Amino acid sequence: MIEGSEGISWRRKISIVSGAFNEAGNIEEFFSRVVAVMDANPRYDWELLVIDNASSDSTPSLLRRLAEKESRLKVILNRRNFGHIRSGYHAMLQTDSDAVVLICSDLQDPPEMIAQFLELWEKGGQAVVAVKEASEESPVLFFIRRFYYRLVYRLADIEIIQNFTGFGLYDRAIIKYCRDCQDPYPYFRGMISEMGASVKKVSYLQPARKQGITSNNFYTLYDLAMLGITSHSKVPLRLATMLGFAMSFFSLFVAVGYLIYKLMFWNDFSAGIAPVVIGLFLFSSVQLFFIGILGEYIGAIHTQVLRRPLVVEKERINFSSPGR
Repeated sequence: MIEGSEGISWRRKISIVSGAFNEAGNIEEFFSRVVAVMDANPRYDWELLVIDNASSDSTPSLLRRLAEKESRLKVILNRRNFGHIRSGYHAMLQTDSDAVVLICSDLQDPPEMIAQFLELWEKGGQAVVAVKEASEESPVLFFIRRFYYRLVYRLADIEIIQNFTGFGLYDRAIIKYCRDCQDPYPYFRGMISEMGASVKKVSYLQPARKQGITSNNFYTLYDLAMLGITSHSKVPLRLATMLGFAMSFFSLFVAVGYLIYKLMFWNDFSAGIAPVVIGLFLFSSVQLFFIGILGEYIGAIHTQVLRRPLVVEKERINFSSPGR
C-alpha cells in the first residue's frame, strides 16, 4: 500500500507471466500454488497471465476452465508455437503492472519464491533474479548449461548474470525499456544487464519436472546459446580476423622453411602429399567454422530487419481491452 500526495493510497499491482506448451499435467498445480502465494500477500493486486504456444494436449481447455472460475487468470492462445523466447516476452509486454514475475509453468521454477522476490523488490531492487546454483536435472545437461553461461560471461561486452534462466521479478522500468527496444527476437537475460538495472540475486535449487517432458531440444538450446552470443559479443568475429592473420603468417613461415630446406637438401628432401592434405583439411574446417559464425550474425541481422511480430494471437481470455 502506497500513500499518495493527497492522502489517497493505492495498491501495487503484480503480474505473474508464464508460458505453457503441453503442460496439462502441471498447469492446475502451478495455478493453485501461484494463487496460494499471492493470497498470502494481500497488500498487492495481482494477475496471472499464461500464454499458450498452441499446445496439442488439453492445456488450452484446462486454462479455459480455470479462467472461468478465476477472473485474475488471463490467457493468450497463440496460433502456432512461436517458441519460448518470443512467446513469454510478448506476454510480458502486454502487462501494465508495477512489476512482472516471469516464471515457467512446469514447476521447475518454485512459485513460493515469488514472496521473496516481492520483499527484495520493496527494498529497491529493479530486478530480483533467481540464480540456479544446483539442479535435480541430468548432471550432464547441468554441466553443459553452466559451461555455456561461463562462455557467454567471458565473451559478452557486458556482465551477463551466470546460471540465470529468466526466472525473477522485474520492475516496470525494465518492462518499459524492453517495450521501447522493440526487439523481434530478444535475449531478455542480456537486456537486464544492458540497461544497467539494479539487480538482486536469490540462489535456489531447481527441482526436477514432476510430469511431462521438456519441449527443449538440442536445436532450441543451441538457438538460445547463439542468440546470447550474437546479441552481446563481437569476440567470435574478431577471433576469426585474428586467427586468419595468425594462420597466414604461420603458412608463410612454413613455406619459407620448406623452400630453404629444399634448397639445402635438393636431392634428399621429399615433402610428400600428406602435409598438403592435412593442411587443406585444417584450413577448410577453420573456414567453415567461421563462415558458420558469420552466418549466425547475418541471421540475427536478418531477423531484426524483417521486424515480424513476436507472436500472432488466436484468442484472449479475461482481457477487458484489446492487446497492445
